[in-house]
Amino acid sequence: MTAPTTAAGGDDFDQSARDAVYRAMFTRRDVRSHFVAGELDDAVLARLLTAAHHAPSVGYMQPWNFIVIRDGERRRQVRDLFLAAREQELPAIEAERQALYRKLKLEGICESSLNLCVTCDRERSRNSPLGRWHNPEMDLYSTVCAVQNFWLAARAEGVGVGWVSIIEADALKRLLSIPDHVTPIAYLCVGRVSEFAPRPDLEAHGWGQRLPLPDLVMSETFHGAGEAPLKSAIARLCGASRPTR
Repeated sequence: MTAPTTAAGGDDFDQSARDAVYRAMFTRRDVRSHFVAGELDDAVLARLLTAAHHAPSVGYMQPWNFIVIRDGERRRQVRDLFLAAREQELPAIEAERQALYRKLKLEGICESSLNLCVTCDRERSRNSPLGRWHNPEMDLYSTVCAVQNFWLAARAEGVGVGWVSIIEADALKRLLSIPDHVTPIAYLCVGRVSEFAPRPDLEAHGWGQRLPLPDLVMSETFHGAGEAPLKSAIARLCGASRPTR
Protein backbone atom coordinates (compact mmCIF):
# COMPACT_ATOMS: atom_id res chain seq x y z
CA MET A 1 0.00 0.00 0.00
CA THR A 2 1.31 3.47 -0.86
CA ALA A 3 1.07 6.07 1.86
CA PRO A 4 -1.05 9.13 1.06
CA THR A 5 0.87 12.23 0.00
CA THR A 6 0.95 15.03 2.57
CA ALA A 7 2.50 18.44 2.73
CA ALA A 8 6.13 18.36 3.78
CA GLY A 9 7.04 19.64 7.24
CA GLY A 10 10.15 19.96 9.34
CA ASP A 11 9.84 16.49 10.88
CA ASP A 12 7.72 14.76 8.25
CA PHE A 13 8.83 11.50 6.66
CA ASP A 14 9.43 11.70 2.94
CA GLN A 15 7.31 9.52 0.65
CA SER A 16 9.75 6.59 0.60
CA ALA A 17 9.94 6.54 4.40
CA ARG A 18 6.15 6.62 4.71
CA ASP A 19 5.87 3.83 2.16
CA ALA A 20 8.29 1.74 4.23
CA VAL A 21 6.23 2.21 7.39
CA TYR A 22 3.03 1.14 5.66
CA ARG A 23 4.82 -1.77 4.00
CA ALA A 24 5.96 -3.06 7.39
CA MET A 25 2.38 -2.84 8.67
CA PHE A 26 0.71 -4.54 5.72
CA THR A 27 3.28 -7.29 5.17
CA ARG A 28 3.77 -8.18 8.83
CA ARG A 29 2.76 -11.80 9.42
CA ASP A 30 2.03 -14.04 12.37
CA VAL A 31 4.83 -16.48 11.48
CA ARG A 32 4.43 -20.15 12.37
CA SER A 33 6.66 -21.74 9.73
CA HIS A 34 9.47 -20.90 7.28
CA PHE A 35 11.97 -20.27 10.09
CA VAL A 36 15.54 -20.88 8.94
CA ALA A 37 18.28 -22.45 11.06
CA GLY A 38 20.76 -20.23 12.85
CA GLU A 39 21.04 -17.77 15.67
CA LEU A 40 19.56 -14.30 15.47
CA ASP A 41 22.32 -11.73 15.72
CA ASP A 42 22.36 -10.00 19.12
CA ALA A 43 22.73 -6.60 17.49
CA VAL A 44 19.46 -7.17 15.61
CA LEU A 45 17.69 -8.44 18.73
CA ALA A 46 18.95 -5.39 20.64
CA ARG A 47 17.42 -3.09 18.01
CA LEU A 48 14.09 -4.91 18.21
CA LEU A 49 14.01 -4.75 22.00
CA THR A 50 14.93 -1.07 21.87
CA ALA A 51 11.99 -0.47 19.52
CA ALA A 52 9.71 -2.33 21.93
CA HIS A 53 11.01 -0.27 24.85
CA HIS A 54 10.08 2.92 23.01
CA ALA A 55 6.41 1.98 22.85
CA PRO A 56 3.87 4.41 24.30
CA SER A 57 2.66 3.64 27.81
CA VAL A 58 -0.12 5.21 29.84
CA GLY A 59 1.35 7.44 32.53
CA TYR A 60 4.81 6.60 31.16
CA MET A 61 4.68 3.49 33.35
CA GLN A 62 6.75 1.27 31.01
CA PRO A 63 5.39 -1.92 32.60
CA TRP A 64 7.10 -4.41 30.30
CA ASN A 65 9.88 -6.95 30.77
CA PHE A 66 11.38 -9.26 28.15
CA ILE A 67 12.45 -12.85 28.86
CA VAL A 68 14.71 -14.19 26.10
CA ILE A 69 14.48 -18.00 25.88
CA ARG A 70 17.07 -19.90 23.87
CA ASP A 71 17.44 -23.20 25.76
CA GLY A 72 16.12 -26.10 23.69
CA GLU A 73 14.81 -28.13 26.61
CA ARG A 74 12.92 -25.21 28.09
CA ARG A 75 11.37 -24.49 24.71
CA ARG A 76 10.31 -28.13 24.39
CA GLN A 77 8.61 -27.78 27.75
CA VAL A 78 6.80 -24.68 26.54
CA ARG A 79 5.72 -26.57 23.43
CA ASP A 80 4.31 -29.30 25.66
CA LEU A 81 2.24 -26.60 27.37
CA PHE A 82 1.03 -25.46 23.96
CA LEU A 83 0.05 -29.00 22.91
CA ALA A 84 -1.86 -29.53 26.15
CA ALA A 85 -3.65 -26.19 25.82
CA ARG A 86 -4.51 -26.92 22.20
CA GLU A 87 -6.24 -30.16 23.18
CA GLN A 88 -8.14 -28.31 25.89
CA GLU A 89 -9.24 -25.68 23.38
CA LEU A 90 -10.43 -28.18 20.78
CA PRO A 91 -13.90 -28.84 22.30
CA ALA A 92 -14.65 -25.12 22.07
CA ILE A 93 -14.15 -25.20 18.29
CA GLU A 94 -17.21 -25.79 16.13
CA ALA A 95 -17.43 -29.48 15.21
CA GLU A 96 -17.24 -28.80 11.48
CA ARG A 97 -14.02 -26.83 11.93
CA GLN A 98 -12.14 -29.18 14.26
CA ALA A 99 -10.44 -31.08 11.44
CA LEU A 100 -9.14 -27.82 9.98
CA TYR A 101 -8.06 -26.67 13.44
CA ARG A 102 -5.95 -29.78 13.88
CA LYS A 103 -4.23 -29.18 10.53
CA LEU A 104 -3.28 -25.59 11.26
CA LYS A 105 0.30 -24.92 12.34
CA LEU A 106 -0.08 -22.50 15.21
CA GLU A 107 3.44 -22.19 16.61
CA GLY A 108 7.16 -22.33 15.80
CA ILE A 109 8.43 -22.66 19.35
CA CYS A 110 11.26 -25.08 18.66
CA GLU A 111 11.95 -24.16 15.02
CA SER A 112 12.60 -20.45 15.60
CA SER A 113 15.94 -18.97 16.66
CA LEU A 114 14.64 -17.93 20.05
CA ASN A 115 11.49 -17.32 22.04
CA LEU A 116 10.55 -14.11 23.81
CA CYS A 117 8.06 -13.77 26.64
CA VAL A 118 6.82 -10.21 27.07
CA THR A 119 5.41 -9.59 30.54
CA CYS A 120 3.63 -6.80 32.39
CA ASP A 121 4.77 -5.84 35.90
CA ARG A 122 1.49 -4.76 37.46
CA GLU A 123 3.16 -3.19 40.50
CA ARG A 124 5.60 -0.96 38.62
CA SER A 125 3.26 2.04 38.60
CA ARG A 126 1.38 1.18 41.78
CA ASN A 127 2.29 4.51 43.41
CA SER A 128 1.49 6.55 40.30
CA PRO A 129 -2.11 5.94 39.22
CA LEU A 130 -1.99 8.42 36.32
CA GLY A 131 -4.24 6.97 33.63
CA ARG A 132 -5.07 3.86 35.64
CA TRP A 133 -7.37 5.18 38.34
CA HIS A 134 -10.50 4.50 36.31
CA ASN A 135 -8.93 2.07 33.86
CA PRO A 136 -6.52 -0.17 35.81
CA GLU A 137 -5.96 -2.45 32.81
CA MET A 138 -4.03 0.26 30.94
CA ASP A 139 -0.72 -1.30 31.97
CA LEU A 140 -1.74 -4.45 30.06
CA TYR A 141 -2.66 -2.44 26.98
CA SER A 142 0.59 -0.51 27.17
CA THR A 143 2.54 -3.78 27.13
CA VAL A 144 0.68 -4.83 23.98
CA CYS A 145 1.97 -1.62 22.37
CA ALA A 146 5.51 -2.83 23.13
CA VAL A 147 4.70 -6.13 21.42
CA GLN A 148 3.45 -4.27 18.36
CA ASN A 149 6.59 -2.12 18.18
CA PHE A 150 8.75 -5.24 18.39
CA TRP A 151 6.71 -6.98 15.68
CA LEU A 152 6.81 -4.12 13.20
CA ALA A 153 10.52 -3.48 13.75
CA ALA A 154 11.13 -7.20 13.22
CA ARG A 155 9.33 -7.09 9.88
CA ALA A 156 11.49 -4.16 8.81
CA GLU A 157 14.57 -6.23 9.77
CA GLY A 158 13.34 -9.28 7.83
CA VAL A 159 12.74 -11.18 11.07
CA GLY A 160 9.66 -13.35 11.54
CA VAL A 161 7.57 -13.22 14.71
CA GLY A 162 4.77 -15.56 15.74
CA TRP A 163 2.52 -14.96 18.76
CA VAL A 164 1.65 -18.19 20.58
CA SER A 165 -1.55 -17.47 22.48
CA ILE A 166 -2.59 -21.08 23.13
CA ILE A 167 -0.77 -21.51 26.43
CA GLU A 168 -2.17 -21.65 29.94
CA ALA A 169 -0.78 -18.57 31.68
CA ASP A 170 -0.25 -20.02 35.16
CA ALA A 171 1.64 -23.01 33.78
CA LEU A 172 3.86 -20.70 31.76
CA LYS A 173 4.51 -18.55 34.83
CA ARG A 174 5.64 -21.60 36.79
CA LEU A 175 7.94 -22.77 34.01
CA LEU A 176 9.57 -19.35 33.59
CA SER A 177 9.58 -18.48 37.33
CA ILE A 178 7.47 -15.37 36.72
CA PRO A 179 6.43 -13.66 39.99
CA ASP A 180 2.78 -13.54 41.00
CA HIS A 181 2.43 -9.80 40.36
CA VAL A 182 3.78 -10.12 36.80
CA THR A 183 1.45 -11.12 33.95
CA PRO A 184 2.70 -12.83 30.77
CA ILE A 185 1.24 -10.91 27.83
CA ALA A 186 2.81 -12.46 24.73
CA TYR A 187 4.90 -15.54 24.00
CA LEU A 188 6.70 -14.93 20.73
CA CYS A 189 8.68 -17.16 18.35
CA VAL A 190 11.42 -15.06 16.73
CA GLY A 191 13.87 -15.78 13.93
CA ARG A 192 14.91 -15.30 10.33
CA VAL A 193 12.52 -16.77 7.78
CA SER A 194 12.84 -17.96 4.20
CA GLU A 195 9.77 -15.96 3.17
CA PHE A 196 6.86 -13.88 4.38
CA ALA A 197 3.62 -15.31 3.05
CA PRO A 198 1.57 -13.08 0.74
CA ARG A 199 -1.50 -13.64 2.92
CA PRO A 200 -2.03 -14.43 6.62
CA ASP A 201 -1.98 -18.19 7.25
CA LEU A 202 -5.47 -18.29 8.74
CA GLU A 203 -6.85 -16.46 5.73
CA ALA A 204 -4.95 -18.65 3.27
CA HIS A 205 -6.26 -21.82 4.95
CA GLY A 206 -9.85 -20.61 5.00
CA TRP A 207 -10.16 -20.05 8.74
CA GLY A 208 -11.28 -16.45 8.32
CA GLN A 209 -11.27 -13.46 6.01
CA ARG A 210 -10.46 -9.81 6.62
CA LEU A 211 -13.55 -7.81 7.54
CA PRO A 212 -14.39 -4.84 5.31
CA LEU A 213 -13.06 -1.72 7.05
CA PRO A 214 -15.94 0.55 5.88
CA ASP A 215 -18.34 -1.68 7.85
CA LEU A 216 -16.35 -1.03 11.03
CA VAL A 217 -16.23 2.79 10.90
CA MET A 218 -19.01 4.68 12.70
CA SER A 219 -19.72 8.38 13.26
CA GLU A 220 -20.20 10.06 16.64
CA THR A 221 -21.72 7.01 18.38
CA PHE A 222 -21.36 3.25 18.04
CA HIS A 223 -24.62 3.15 16.10
CA GLY A 224 -23.74 6.07 13.86
CA ALA A 225 -23.99 5.19 10.19
CA GLY A 226 -20.59 6.59 9.35
CA GLU A 227 -19.49 9.43 7.12
CA ALA A 228 -20.15 8.55 3.50
CA PRO A 229 -17.16 10.46 2.03
CA LEU A 230 -14.77 8.84 4.53
CA LYS A 231 -16.18 5.38 3.89
CA SER A 232 -15.88 5.94 0.16
CA ALA A 233 -12.26 7.02 0.57
CA ILE A 234 -11.51 3.91 2.65
CA ALA A 235 -13.24 1.66 0.14
CA ARG A 236 -11.24 3.17 -2.74
CA LEU A 237 -7.97 2.80 -0.85
CA CYS A 238 -8.58 -0.77 0.24
CA GLY A 239 -9.94 -1.78 -3.14
CA ALA A 240 -6.92 -0.40 -4.93
CA SER A 241 -4.23 -1.76 -2.63
CA ARG A 242 -5.82 -4.79 -0.96
CA PRO A 243 -3.68 -4.50 2.19
CA THR A 244 -3.15 -7.72 4.15
CA ARG A 245 -2.03 -8.46 7.66
